Amino acid sequence: MSSPASSPPPRLISDELWALVEPLIPPPKPAVHGRTGRPRTSDRDVLEGIAFVLSTGIGWAKLPTELGYGSGWTCWRRMHEWAEAGVFDRLHTAVLNQLGEQGRLIWSRTSLDSVSVRAKKGGALTGPNPTDRGKAGSKYHLLVDAHGLPLNVLVSGANRHDSMLVEPLLDSMPAIRRGGRGHPRRRPVKLHADKGYDNPRVRRYLRRRGITARIARIGRDSSARLGRHRWVVERTLGWLPSYKRLALRYDRTATTITSLVRLAVTLICARRLPTN
Repeated sequence: MSSPASSPPPRLISDELWALVEPLIPPPKPAVHGRTGRPRTSDRDVLEGIAFVLSTGIGWAKLPTELGYGSGWTCWRRMHEWAEAGVFDRLHTAVLNQLGEQGRLIWSRTSLDSVSVRAKKGGALTGPNPTDRGKAGSKYHLLVDAHGLPLNVLVSGANRHDSMLVEPLLDSMPAIRRGGRGHPRRRPVKLHADKGYDNPRVRRYLRRRGITARIARIGRDSSARLGRHRWVVERTLGWLPSYKRLALRYDRTATTITSLVRLAVTLICARRLPTN
């Protein structure tokens, strides 16, 4: 008696998310001398394959072709093509715009923090981790709204001080639409952060941008008082390692790791998109 056919893997890209990403994907390059070769794997299946690698942590070369996502190298190559075209950054912005128009983003209070992971093979955006016996690692720096929805994310070496990423995170924020007639927003009202960000340069920068600093002062503020609002960013940072390709970094190139991190925060935001 033959065993029943295994069920296909769950779809990780919802119809709502695909409707946002499809217009952003550049058309395929024309065939050389009219030769088309093998049938091209659909863009949606390739994006599913990238999300599958991100979620499971499986190696690119080990992605089973029977899942219907194409080969791992097809997924990796197309991911790099899309990254060069800005697809992943623009997709995150598109999801945030949808949430903003529906009034699901709260700009009155944001929080900032980071998490370090080990980089097994080194590579770009890595550095000796002072909390892991100097082994190579990376940091994910995350800015979230009052509900913990990721507004922006950056990757750095594990040896970069958290305070050095405040300006790049806020300066690279896109303008996000919001409901009603209000202008798009690209800066929060308040920013909460722990004592690692207690730096005169950071406070001057926030004051110049018109952002109220809610940063714990070294030797003065207690962690308990600080955590009343910052727990949302700690929770969201806890979600990132559930995408196993991020929990232990194997990818060496900056393009690969930044694309995967951006896709992860986009998937977290996309959970709040209304379904048809």
